[in-house]
Amino acid sequence: MEEYGIFLGFNNQAEAFRLPVNPETLEIKESGDGKSYTIIDLGEINTIAYPKLTEITIESIFPAQKYPFVLVQEDGLKRPFEYVELIKKWMTSRRPIRFVFSGVSYADDTKKADGKLNNPQKWLKESSTSEDKSIEIDFGVNMAMSIEGFSWKLSAGTSGDIEYSLSLKKYVFYQAVAVKVVKDEVKVEQKRANEKPKPKTYIMKSKDNLWKIAKEILGDGKRCGEIQKLNGIKDSELRKLPIGKVIKLP
Repeated sequence: MEEYGIFLGFNNQAEAFRLPVNPETLEIKESGDGKSYTIIDLGEINTIAYPKLTEITIESIFPAQKYPFVLVQEDGLKRPFEYVELIKKWMTSRRPIRFVFSGVSYADDTKKADGKLNNPQKWLKESSTSEDKSIEIDFGVNMAMSIEGFSWKLSAGTSGDIEYSLSLKKYVFYQAVAVKVVKDEVKVEQKRANEKPKPKTYIMKSKDNLWKIAKEILGDGKRCGEIQKLNGIKDSELRKLPIGKVIKLP
């Protein structure tokens, strides 16, 4: 005999439950994210893009009592408001849940009757570790999902059942990578130091003047005043410096 179950889990199945009543239909929406454009003399065209995230809608009830169609054993059946509060708690945590929809085949009805696989953790464990050949589990859908919408209402009458609609969307795990911005460094090319020793004196040549000597030897023509002061040269003598005169350098 084959049985289908829908499970919702949170925090690596630390909290999980099986839907006590399977929905009449399970709507799974898969769609593309292509765009359409209108081209002159060609008409409408479309571009193919990556598919959108899978969306699943579940509509069912949380029963207030153990009806014949309830799939969960009575000792594992929660009160309707417990299911509601648990889903609201997961939704406000801003973390994904685990959605599992799978079928299990039993070789005989005794396996189904003992309720062994009504526990979500046991169901998942049996699917990967069980060596019992009388049980075969087929995983149809198993994915992380975010809760996009949850609405509920009390059923008419005094039964205490809660009707609900749950909208889920596939969640893709990602991690933000910190980007380190390195500012552009302005490299200043340093001139190699002049290892040649500076002369202590200079012999005047034709067309020389103190500015020219300071520029060529000291690297700065403005230092001509230092040369003038060091050699005791008067301002009136600057234009009459004789060729061959030995000039002391600072």
